[in-house]
Amino acid sequence: MITATVTESISLEDFLANPPDHQEWVDGQLLEKTGMTVRHSRIQATLAWYWKNFKNESGQGGEVFVELPCRTLKQGRRPDVADLTAELLAQFAEVSALPQSPPLVGEIASPDDSAEELFAKAQEYLESGCQEVWLVFPESRRVLVLTQGQMLGFNVGDVVKAQLVLQGFSVAVDEFLA
Repeated sequence: MITATVTESISLEDFLANPPDHQEWVDGQLLEKTGMTVRHSRIQATLAWYWKNFKNESGQGGEVFVELPCRTLKQGRRPDVADLTAELLAQFAEVSALPQSPPLVGEIASPDDSAEELFAKAQEYLESGCQEVWLVFPESRRVLVLTQGQMLGFNVGDVVKAQLVLQGFSVAVDEFLA
């Protein structure tokens, strides 16, 4: 969940130049990311581990990040898990914040997150150049994969498959939501 904190106002450009830890820049305000539970953190690390291992084994290159500062068309965000291609990594390795949305984003719902907020954030990423967003709902044990043209749902017992990014990647929902 993201909740407002009492901080001084800064511009989006200042946020991107020096992104404060655990904060996003939303509608002109710094908002602290809170509500992370042990389960949320474990799923975040597990998803990042699966994506990274697949990238290494397939030779795709690039890197997987957690809480990567990035810019969407409207905001300064920190997706829970983000995948960067080798080309993007080479181009933006020295910047403080990625000046665009990553191609692949994973957002894990915290207990206090609303579905509306998560869908709005996913749409924001997709409108900002992201190709694929994974919304992970630990409590209901579901994963939604969104692209510009589709939304696919996966439940316990299903195998989630990457649609546009990380071609060939799949993982059982049970494995990373365990």
